[in-house]
Amino acid sequence: MNEQHELRKHVLELLAGKSAHIDIESGVKDFPADRINTRPENSPHSAWDLLEHLRLAQWDILEFSRNPKHVSPEFPGGYWPKIKGTTESWTSSLSQILSDLQTMRDLVADGSTDLLAPFPHGQGQTLLREALLIVDHNAYHLGQIVFIKKIFLDE
Repeated sequence: MNEQHELRKHVLELLAGKSAHIDIESGVKDFPADRINTRPENSPHSAWDLLEHLRLAQWDILEFSRNPKHVSPEFPGGYWPKIKGTTESWTSSLSQILSDLQTMRDLVADGSTDLLAPFPHGQGQTLLREALLIVDHNAYHLGQIVFIKKIFLDE
């Protein structure tokens, strides 16, 4: 699987929030704690909604990638928080996101894993596809969080 070495490097770079992406810790740094549940005007989501959604979706993708018996939450309701966040839940959610992201990095970095082999329990999904799905999904919602943070910090 040496031919996948360069591909692994590129995917790991993206999972780390490098190149044209921002890393998660930098994106949420200095977010005003008293505003995590505030929805800016015309926004369907608060920063808490987005962070917890990011955690839930990333966890689901990771578990699907490593556990053939994993059952995904109900869509779409199971991917969004049901309650408002607190400073503690924000910190816990962020910690879980970073931990799960590292676990996905570890899976991708494992040279014995074929990034292009379809999962036996899937419908053609591969580890490469799932890792790129995390990159794409995280970047999208992290961009929303950064935008909301900018709104609040500029007020």
